[in-house]
Amino acid sequence: MSDRAQPLHDILFSQGFGTRRVCWGLVQQGLVEIGEERARCEDPEALMTTDGLVFWVQGQRWAYHERAYVMLHKPAGYECSRKPGAHPGVHTLLPGPLRERGGSAAAGVQAVGRLDHDTTGLLLLSDDGKFIHRMTSPRHHVPKVYEARLKHPLDDRLLQRLSEGVVLDDDPRPVKAHACRRLDDHLLELTLTEGKYHQVKRMVAAAGNRVEGLHRRAIGSLELPPDLAPGQWRWLTAEEVDALTRKV
Repeated sequence: MSDRAQPLHDILFSQGFGTRRVCWGLVQQGLVEIGEERARCEDPEALMTTDGLVFWVQGQRWAYHERAYVMLHKPAGYECSRKPGAHPGVHTLLPGPLRERGGSAAAGVQAVGRLDHDTTGLLLLSDDGKFIHRMTSPRHHVPKVYEARLKHPLDDRLLQRLSEGVVLDDDPRPVKAHACRRLDDHLLELTLTEGKYHQVKRMVAAAGNRVEGLHRRAIGSLELPPDLAPGQWRWLTAEEVDALTRKV
């Protein structure tokens, strides 16, 4: 994180609090306070060091982040697209600044990969293109752990087929699970290192069963915290980002 001093209005703009004109006006109108002591600042050009900077905009507390790395507990019924169709987008679950960071046509955080609208669980979002590529590129084999509720009881034959590989209709090469195990008679834990369209559902169907509920529990070294309720989000810590991007 950079600790170079920047004008306050530029900091607000970078964090997603509106256009440059809007950010200038927020400061001029006395709507921005600095630090936990909430000292009001009305000079848009006031220089601030960003390292550890905390500020308040219209009563909303915000900590400066040079790049955004967040996790969301995605509930069912939300699409990961920024232009959703039949369902609301996951971005509506985030605060405005995360949706507007950067101020360009591609402003805001982007979903790191996608979950189907009826799939729940861990979703990462970021405005760091290198991080998004690192996490989604098949070349890096980042494991994702899913729990799939199946229509029919699990048997050893299904686990064997998933482990040995099944053929999907868009790829003649068998697709294998990185790992799979039975959690109960109808609950399958499946670990994948690829990100094909509807991959878990299609693999299970090819192996002779049907997914009736799907939840992503982990990505790489990161597990969905039990205290993060559906629809809630939080920042990733620097240690979590480092662990996710560290080469194994």
